[in-house]
Amino acid sequence: MTLPDIWFIAVAVLWTGFFILEGFDFGVGMLHGAVGRNDAGRQTAIATIGPLWDGNEVWLVVAAAAMFAAFPGWYATMFSALYLALVLALVALIVRGMSFEYRNKDGHPRWRRTWSTLMTVGSVVAPFLLGVGLGDLLHGLPIGADQEFAGTFADLLPPYSLFVGLTFVLLCALHGATFLALKTTSDLRERATRLTRRIAPVTALAVLIYISWSHVLSGKGFFPNVIEIAAVLAVLAAAWLVKENKEGWAFTATTFAMATSVLVIFTNLYPRVMVSTLGAANDLTLANTASGSYALKVMTVVLVVLLPVVLLYQGWTYHVFRRRLSLDDVQDE
Repeated sequence: MTLPDIWFIAVAVLWTGFFILEGFDFGVGMLHGAVGRNDAGRQTAIATIGPLWDGNEVWLVVAAAAMFAAFPGWYATMFSALYLALVLALVALIVRGMSFEYRNKDGHPRWRRTWSTLMTVGSVVAPFLLGVGLGDLLHGLPIGADQEFAGTFADLLPPYSLFVGLTFVLLCALHGATFLALKTTSDLRERATRLTRRIAPVTALAVLIYISWSHVLSGKGFFPNVIEIAAVLAVLAAAWLVKENKEGWAFTATTFAMATSVLVIFTNLYPRVMVSTLGAANDLTLANTASGSYALKVMTVVLVVLLPVVLLYQGWTYHVFRRRLSLDDVQDE
């Protein structure tokens, strides 16, 4: 295995980690209004991710930084082609972050409803656009022999990429619902459980279509492999597990489904990193976009030293804030 191979795996893992961790954040943002029927309920739902959401977003920054350092050609083409979509995703993330900070600055109902609405919108738009971007990598964009994007904004929105965006929104909603069922009590927990059971069948169908469509695009036939079928079944299993009050296992199932869904893009891309619709000769690959050997060696050493530290710190954070939250926790503050 070469260093570009190792860094391609690292980039795939970082994007997977981002969607797993930030995915349930997005889901809670989407569903906090439905799970919490009053302001105290909505605030309790938001509090489940209060200490976690900003740390989870770091994975997005690290994934982009890894692409920039390890595959500058890939980074330059992708970020110039998806510039407008990524700016809109960034705006959605900023608005969402502001809603966490500003929602409780004033107790007026209109103020809180406004920020709750912005949180919901930002939590839907961000994963949708990032999913569209991942879909564009595999579907392909008009990229010339000079590795320059030669299309328009409309070229970023083929049906496949739009469906990938929709699938990731559904996965985030399901992931968030299982997280809320895991982290809350009483009525909030029951409503999160009902939402999980309602969202799961639609999500399972979307994931199955998305995986099959990805295989067809890659010329690998129609049928998913065993792991991908397991991911679809995991989505359905999550609905049953929450009904049996096994929320931890349900959250594990949605984590597996999310991870598999992200990796579908990267496994079907390899050894390409970005497909060109102007011909296979213009595809971006590991070979024609990777940094030099010395830079990759230095980065590998840094990765090996720092990654365990980051994982330990984030694991400790989750351990500290592991208990369930009730309405009383918010009302007592």
